[in-house]
Amino acid sequence: MKDEFMDRKFFLGVIALIGFLLLTSGYAHAQDQKKILSIEAYDMQNTVPDTYLVDIRTRAEYQFVGHPIGAYLFPYMFMTKELIGIDEGYEYRFNVKNKDFVQEISKVFKKTDNLLIICRDGKRSAFASKDLMDAGFKNILNVEDGFEGAQFPSFKDSNRHKFYRQLAKRNKIYFFNHRRRYGWQWWGLPWTYDIDKKLVYPPDLGSPKK
Repeated sequence: MKDEFMDRKFFLGVIALIGFLLLTSGYAHAQDQKKILSIEAYDMQNTVPDTYLVDIRTRAEYQFVGHPIGAYLFPYMFMTKELIGIDEGYEYRFNVKNKDFVQEISKVFKKTDNLLIICRDGKRSAFASKDLMDAGFKNILNVEDGFEGAQFPSFKDSNRHKFYRQLAKRNKIYFFNHRRRYGWQWWGLPWTYDIDKKLVYPPDLGSPKK
């Protein structure tokens, strides 16, 4: 009788463990970030209902670098006056997070809309996508190659990157470390400098309409 009780207890324990693993596995899977290339995003934007492209770069990038036609502007970060040294040069930072980012997007889009999140090279859009998913948006896709693309060539090994930087400099290969070797512009997808009032950041000019 005791052995039967222990076997039953063990069996129930195994069932509980399996259930827990399935639950946590499903939760982790649900939190996985979906990634697409810009050319896929463009096709989806034009073929799938309730699909919207959301550009989360700064206002300056949206206006002066250009943006995909039909892309809404919702800055995830704001530019600052801070000048820092990067490798052999300097750049201004955009490191002030927009605390109203999710709130403003929630005013315009439904939690079930397909939102294609794009930035310069897929880095900021990854963070923005996570914030939106955490806020309950169901269909968020990160455009991983971005609008301008990553710096060319793109290496995960920073030491290897430094080695090729030196070779490029020595041999006067000027396109090294430049963008537009990947991304929306590289694919030749339509983009513009023109500003559509219906698409700009809501606090700048009222709430845009879809």
